[in-house]
Amino acid sequence: MLTVVIVIHLMIVVVLIGSVLLQKSEGGGLGMGGGAGFMSSRGTANLLTRTTAVLAVGFFLTSLFMSWYAGYDRKPKSLIGIGAPGQSQPAGGAAPISPPTSGGVLDSLKKADEQQGQPAPAAPQAPRSQ
Repeated sequence: MLTVVIVIHLMIVVVLIGSVLLQKSEGGGLGMGGGAGFMSSRGTANLLTRTTAVLAVGFFLTSLFMSWYAGYDRKPKSLIGIGAPGQSQPAGGAAPISPPTSGGVLDSLKKADEQQGQPAPAAPQAPRSQ
């Protein structure tokens, strides 16, 4: 359904652009005025003006339909029933780490490991081959 409307919309757009470009400019800005045509200048102006108006209405209606169809399946969302997002708790119920008062971040992490009962490594060790 939507594909058909999009194709019709694109055809309207192409013909609308062509009808606007065929119209004679009021000021003759490009110097392309007059000339012999298939109709008189008044008849051509009326035909192109009416064609442009009909195509503009068609463009407007197909645009509105596509906008309505795009939002047709959307469900309204309620913010009333949604609670505040909970804060995640650390695994194992460990105590939060206090900000460092002296030293650096590494010292505070070392103290946090000691509080949890895990001995901190003394120094980095190279992997052992088996």
